[in-house]
Amino acid sequence: MTFSLRVILILLALSLAAAAISGDVLYFRLSYVWGGVLLVGFIMSRLALRGLEMHRTARFLRSQVGQIFEERFELQNKSRLPRLWVEVRDDSTLPGSRGSHVLTLVGGRESRTYLARTRLSQRGVFPLGPTRLGAGDLFGLFPVHRTVENQDALLVFPMMFEVQSFPNPPGLLPGGEALRRRTTQITSNAAGVREYEPGDPLNRIHWVSTARRNRIMVKEFELDPLAEVWVFLDTARSVHVTAPHRAPEFDPQEVWRPRTKFTLPPSTLEYGVTIAASLARYYIQRGRAVGLVYSGHTLQVLPSDRGGRQLGKILEALALAQADGVIPLQGVAEAQARHLPRGSTVVMITPSTAEAVYHTADLLMRRGLRPVVTLLDAVSFGGHFSSDTIAASLAALRVPHCQVRNKDDLTAVLSNTLFSVQQ
Repeated sequence: MTFSLRVILILLALSLAAAAISGDVLYFRLSYVWGGVLLVGFIMSRLALRGLEMHRTARFLRSQVGQIFEERFELQNKSRLPRLWVEVRDDSTLPGSRGSHVLTLVGGRESRTYLARTRLSQRGVFPLGPTRLGAGDLFGLFPVHRTVENQDALLVFPMMFEVQSFPNPPGLLPGGEALRRRTTQITSNAAGVREYEPGDPLNRIHWVSTARRNRIMVKEFELDPLAEVWVFLDTARSVHVTAPHRAPEFDPQEVWRPRTKFTLPPSTLEYGVTIAASLARYYIQRGRAVGLVYSGHTLQVLPSDRGGRQLGKILEALALAQADGVIPLQGVAEAQARHLPRGSTVVMITPSTAEAVYHTADLLMRRGLRPVVTLLDAVSFGGHFSSDTIAASLAALRVPHCQVRNKDDLTAVLSNTLFSVQQ
């Protein structure tokens, strides 16, 4: 019950009591006035949201941290009755969402639209809704609300930095043995033919086999004898730290005149995810087969592959990665090392300062793999232990490595030859 309704009811009760006691006509008329106000307000509130429809659309449902997401809200009044005011409240979990608005004097058969711009500061999946419509009567006695459920969701990928150079795994010797693993990519190693399935490209049709068997046959391929790249991201809860910070306020006018540069939050997890995404794009652009491994509530293993679709799969997986794992990266790497082809490059991204990082790199080298370690210096993020000791141990082992600190330019750190040791 609103404060205004409580006041009107008290006035109506007092007027009726005074009219019954004194019998004065004035109190009867006041009772009629208060009763009329309640009746008119109740009828107006019942009609306030009737015939109203809310639609929210976005041009893109996939974006990236740091970009500006634009959403279009459209309120349609399909009835002939005008609306004095309509409140649109955006209950989406998208951080910094600016979809809430108040529209006034919405005429009959009229549509109102407005744009809401949000700077994306957090990766993940965010439903675009629900949206609540609020209205009421002229006196504010009977407010009414209606919820419009969400129909779409926004997938926010991690930020990626341009990497100019990074330890690149060489291919195996020409004429090496094929890996005997089927792939969707076209390679020089044809493995056989099979029947055509919907979605197969037409350039894979083997016309000789098609004519001989009187049905469409397509070629299958195996992976080239090239070194794979596996990105191991440490998502153990015990090793990640986040420094206190305050997200900068976003001014919608910055769409046209940017005044502030978006920076990553001071979190080892966010830096690690961003580095993993940047390196995955770097290797895929150079034709390498890239796989991803991290351990959250369950072990997540994305098989290695090439092409833009593989990059999309990696970004989707990284968008949902959280520091909720219990298995350290060293245990995950040692368990998966036996399944990796010899000669593959293993990029380990971790803020851990345990000696197990050194021992894991040594184990990978003994198995014929090429470890590359990216150390996130936890001290710069508010942690207690520095990665300098581990960096010195890796240098003694001649393992390429680099150290990333809070507020570092990742393009410069990863691209310029800051690796202490080159293979």
